[in-house]
Amino acid sequence: MNLPETPDQALEKRWSARLLDVFIRAGLVLAMTMLCYKIFSPFLPLMLWALILAVTLYPIHRQIARRLGGKEGLAATLLVLVGIVLIVAPTSVLLSSLGDSTYDLVNHVRDNTLRIPEPSPRVADWPIVGNKVHRLWSEMHSDLPVVVQSMQPKIGHLARQSLDIVAGTGSKVLQFLFSFILAGVIMAFGESGTKAAQAIFERIIGIDRGKGFAHLSTATIRTVAAGVLGIAAVQALLIGSALLLAGIPFAGILSLVALVFGIAQLPALLVTLPVIGYIWYSGDYGTGAAVGYTVLLLVCGTVDNVLKPLLLGRGVEAPMPVILLGALGGMATTGILGMFIGATLLALGYQIFMWWVANNPDARAGQDPPPAA
Repeated sequence: MNLPETPDQALEKRWSARLLDVFIRAGLVLAMTMLCYKIFSPFLPLMLWALILAVTLYPIHRQIARRLGGKEGLAATLLVLVGIVLIVAPTSVLLSSLGDSTYDLVNHVRDNTLRIPEPSPRVADWPIVGNKVHRLWSEMHSDLPVVVQSMQPKIGHLARQSLDIVAGTGSKVLQFLFSFILAGVIMAFGESGTKAAQAIFERIIGIDRGKGFAHLSTATIRTVAAGVLGIAAVQALLIGSALLLAGIPFAGILSLVALVFGIAQLPALLVTLPVIGYIWYSGDYGTGAAVGYTVLLLVCGTVDNVLKPLLLGRGVEAPMPVILLGALGGMATTGILGMFIGATLLALGYQIFMWWVANNPDARAGQDPPPAA
């Protein structure tokens, strides 16, 4: 004999059925999300970099489109072509120089054909490290193979890492090229993209705060990309081009060091001044050529002082350590492109987090009401 269900039993059965339905739906959504991410993950760095480029260059795209009578597609095409000529081509040359310099250095060390010039006696007078540098330099000048042999494990490890980095530079350049083209497509549909981004933020955060977060994200990307990364990249390209013009060895490596220094807000003169010293010390340059290259390197090393007031404006609303950690972490994760993506994303995340902290509703509720007028 079946007893009739009590109201509590019926309610429990309905809740159990609904809870099971919720778990099944949540599991299906999670599985779909994981599958979509797995399929899309190979293109995620490409899309992130394209989005950063599109957001950064969109104001310039709008100006070009207005002059072309509102032709968004034509403006995007022209901007992409100009960017490829001014950015991708010099970058490819510098990366090629970086690869050649690394291969030549590894081959010279392996074949014992690398020659180190004799140090100047003035090196020993350098404070703190002068004697040690002069002694090591003298040993490398007199018997480099012995020094290399004593440091063989470390040198072998560094050589393998350097060759791996050089081998991946070609794919990074192609990835940057495709992301630039994709950024042009995104800019061609900029209006609809802006509305879609705002709608996404409103759906996630709420209508009241969605528009503010969308504006904050766009402003942070543009400020970091143009004010910090853009200046560092432009200065590194100028320094690299000057080094190639002057015939300085390892121009690609030195330009990469200048790029890292620029992101870390360190003066690029730390790279150009030793090169100027090499030009005058080596004796391979005439007086006129040495003076010309010195002036050129000094100008390239201080060009950030001119670009910062033009591009940086009021400054980056994120501490420099945040940008530096993002850049170095991104470079360690995904290479040169990751340097730009990491700095931008970490600065954006910092801004969003601090905006959230500053807009604490409990803190505002606890404040005393303003006095009556």
